[in-house]
This record gives sequence, C-alpha cells and structure tokens, in this order.
Amino acid sequence: MVKFDKPDVEQFFQTLTVENFTVSPDEKQLVISTNLNGHFNLWGMDLPNQFPYPLTFNNQSVDFLTYAETGEFIVAGFDKDGDENTQIYALSPQGGKLIPLRSNEGERHFLSYLTKDGKRLYYSTTAGNASFLNSYLYDIETGEEKLLLEGNTAPTSIGAVSPDEKSFVSSKQFGNTYSLAYVHVEEETILLTPETEEQHTVTDMLYTSESEIYFLTNYNSDLTYLAKFDLEAKAFKKVIDMDKEDFSGIKFSKEKQSIYLLGSYGVEDRLYEYHLKSGELKKVKTPTSVVEKFIVMPTGNLYIKGRTSTRPNNVFISRNNGESWEELTQFRIPGVSDEMLVEPTIITYPSFDGLEIEALLFKAKEEYSNGHVILWPHGGPQSLERKWFRSMFQFLLNRGYSIFAPNLRGSSNYGLKFMKLVEGDWGHGPRLDNLEGLEWLIKEGFVDRDKILLLGGSYGGYMSLLLHGRHAEYFKAVVDIFGPSNLFSFVDSVPEFWKSYMIQWVGDPVKDKEKFIEDSPITYLDGMTKPMLVIQGANDPRVVQKESDQIVAALKEKGRDVEYMVLPDEGHGFSKKQNEILVYGKMLEFLDRYI
Repeated sequence: MVKFDKPDVEQFFQTLTVENFTVSPDEKQLVISTNLNGHFNLWGMDLPNQFPYPLTFNNQSVDFLTYAETGEFIVAGFDKDGDENTQIYALSPQGGKLIPLRSNEGERHFLSYLTKDGKRLYYSTTAGNASFLNSYLYDIETGEEKLLLEGNTAPTSIGAVSPDEKSFVSSKQFGNTYSLAYVHVEEETILLTPETEEQHTVTDMLYTSESEIYFLTNYNSDLTYLAKFDLEAKAFKKVIDMDKEDFSGIKFSKEKQSIYLLGSYGVEDRLYEYHLKSGELKKVKTPTSVVEKFIVMPTGNLYIKGRTSTRPNNVFISRNNGESWEELTQFRIPGVSDEMLVEPTIITYPSFDGLEIEALLFKAKEEYSNGHVILWPHGGPQSLERKWFRSMFQFLLNRGYSIFAPNLRGSSNYGLKFMKLVEGDWGHGPRLDNLEGLEWLIKEGFVDRDKILLLGGSYGGYMSLLLHGRHAEYFKAVVDIFGPSNLFSFVDSVPEFWKSYMIQWVGDPVKDKEKFIEDSPITYLDGMTKPMLVIQGANDPRVVQKESDQIVAALKEKGRDVEYMVLPDEGHGFSKKQNEILVYGKMLEFLDRYI
C-alpha cells in the first residue's frame, strides 16, 4: 500500500484561481485572469473545448476586464506589482502585445464604459486631479479626447452611459457609506435621489432605455434596494426592497427585459431575476456561496465567477437560468480531497453593549486539531469575512489550527447603520467586539484561554497590533500583515483620492488628536510583549511600508521578539505564487514555534 504524506504548505498554495473573466459576444471564447504559471496572466478558452492557452505574458493581476461588443478586442487594466496605478490596454482575442489605450505612468485609470461599436472609451483618472479625479471621453480611432467631468469636493467617476450616449450618470464618493449619483443630460445635472441631509449610498447604476435609469441605493433605508429614475418625469421611485437583503450588484438583459440582482445579508450571496414588465421577482440558483462577478449574455446564458469555503474561484455557465450549472474551469487544491477541507459554522454572540455579532468558526478536524484557535479580524474595516475560499485558512486548518472570524461592527452586508459604527471609532467598539468573541469561545468550550493566537491583514493587521498592545494576555503570538500602526501617519499617506474620506472614515487628526493617540497601536508599545511576525509589500499604496517599518523599529529598540518580511514586488496583497509560498511557509513555522 502506498502512503502519501500530509499536504505541505506549498501544495495548498499551488491552488489555481480565477481572478477575473469576460466572454466574447459570440460565446466562443472565455477569457480568464488566472495564475497557471505562478503569476496572473490572461488565458483564453475556446468554448466548449475548455483547454486554456496564454494570451498575455506580463505576469500582472488585472483590475478590470471586458470584451468589446464587436468581438474585435479585449480591454484590460493592469498595474505594476501591486502599485495600483492601473493603465488601460487593448488586447487581440488571439493574445500577444498589449496596446496602451490610456496610459500615464504613476497615475491610476478607472474604466467606465466602452461603446457598443468599440470606438469610444469613457474613463476616469487621477491624472491632473489626484484628489477628485477627472473623467474623459476618448475616441480610440482618432485619439481625440474630451473632458466630461472635473471632480471636486469628492472623487467623481462615470457610472453609466445611456444607449445612444445622450446622457450619462456620475458617482460622487464621499466615503464607503456616503455616495451620490447625478445624471448629466445636455447642460443639466440632476440628482438621482431626493434631496436629504441623511447620508446614503448610490451604486451600480444602469440604463434600460434613454430615459430609465435603475440603480441600487439605501436612501431613506438601512438596506440597499433597487430604485429607478425616470429622466423624462425627473422622478425617483423605489422598485424592490426586501427584508434581510442588501443588494450589491445589478445587470440588465435587454432581450429578456429583466434585471438580475445580486443580494446578501451576511456571509452568503443570492441571485434574483426581476422582470420589468410583469414585476415578477424570481430567485436564481447559484453554484457557489459567494458570487464575485456575473455576466448575462444576449442568449440568456448566465456566467458566474464564484467560490465557496472549500473551493477557489471558478467560472460557471448556466444555459437555463440557473436550473443547472456547468463548471468551466474546475480549479481545486492539488492532492487535497474535499474530505480534508473545512466548512465554517455561522455563529452569533452578544458584544459588550448587546450588539449582535455574526462570526464564522472554522473548527479543525479532530484528527488534526492542536487545540489552538487563531483570531482573524478581517480587513476593510467596512468589508466582512464570508463563506469564501482562502488557501491560508485551509492550510492552517489542515495543520490543526481552528479559526475564529468575527464580522465586527463596521462590517458590510449588515445594513448602513451597522457599517457606520466603525467610522471615527477604529479602536474601541470593534476591539471590544473581538474580546467579547474570544470570551464567548472560551465560555462555550471551543478553546482554552491559553491557546489563542492572533493574525490579521490590512485593518485586521491594525487590529492585531492594537489588540496585542492593549490585551497581550489573550495571545501566545501575533502576525500582522500590512497593518496601519499609527493613525496620524496612515491618514497622511493613503492615496490622494482617499484623503477626502479620511475625516469621516477615521477622524480628524487635529480635532480628534486624543482619539487618534488612543486608537493608534504605536501608543501601546510597552504592551506588545508577545512574539510577532510582521509582513509588508514594498509597493503597497494603501498601507505604505512606513507603517510597518516604524512599529518594527520601535519594538526592536525595546528588544522585543519581532521578525520582519518585506516583499519588494508586492502591494496590498500577494499575487505571486513564490511569494505566497514564502510568506505562508514562514507564518506556519512562526505559529508552530509557539504552540
């Protein structure tokens, strides 16, 4: 009998995934961004044959990806090693050289709309207006460009363009929980939602005709719903709202005269079809617990990119409106059976003030368990942990660690009020939500008090530093991945078009000076007594390397046990296989040392 060794770290991180995808108008070619060669590149698949072939060789993640409706070319956005300065390129369906459409070194470009004839490009850019963005109409054939919008007071971009290009909708982003949308027609600019002093959001707008605009908003509501603006009557109307459903994406099928809505409340997604004429709303089955992109083709075929807790992102097709799905990419963890993987349990617990917190608890299988639990405060903070695949989670579970992932106050998908609870309070309420979660775990018998470790990235890295400094007694060791260490330097170093958000999001460093000091991890160096591993990408534009440099230097000066890894070719995340394997192998070695 041949016996196989337990999967090692590298095996889990050789897992392939789909980062993004698009489909040719005739549905004969699927284009995916995937890491088949250890780096993300674009690959083509001639349907229905389903065998991939390379299209690009630049070894970079793609920010956006769409097929021209003429079928003549693909539009893609690439940055350089995670610096997030995305440039816009055209690519032949056969692959090869990337042709720059809009490129300006050191600046960022956001694709808004490619016209149906493939001749004109609507986009926004930091070039010339780093704080609030400018939006342009670029003629691909002539090279002529027209300034459409000059952003002011908040970052502004184009969200939708009417079928005949007679009007367009712009979005003005004041923060994650406050955005407004305007329709621009001839010389007139009209707000889509009624005037109010109450903050709300408007997202994912689309035209169903020259005069009808559908969009998602939580105007006068806690949850996001489908709304409509009639351009002829200049009238706003709520169309569909549901209990326990926060809509996050919409697509229009002209042929079916239907709008598809992606909704969720908490950790799983749901898909619906809303028929415009009948008003019927129908739930559409999905093949995954989380849907990250979906496309509705003129044929009525649905394409989805999604993942579950135990399977990475794949692309699926349904030819019968969700009754059945065919998996086109079929990526898995090599050499690891489904029986070795762990699905989470959804739990809820009361926090210090009675607020109900939902969390995911991944319990290591009994035959693997080492009795330790890793607390994972998620990033964002206005994001959440979901039932989605993370190689990091599954390899840690396989090595015996259970994982506790609470969706702290401020997390998204639980309504506007819940999401706003972190604004101006990064370090008090969410911190105590973590502690109450740990106490709940201990009380319920899921972990012994002396067997807890701490791991987080981005805002979760910040929270890991803060919890370490203020509550080191809970943890045996701490891992921080690109977490802000000093709120004063953090708000000063974020990308320029983020800076207008900072006062609402984090606070005013002048008026809220004492709060900034209280909530900055670097204030609590004396409390950081446990072994620590700090990981940072050198090109990170969101949490710059200085945030990790300063906390590591200060701890080393105090003689603390701290290890530091800086990856020169990564940004706010790890996109290259060799880096993932290096980082997570080091993380496992570090954690194993202290159990």
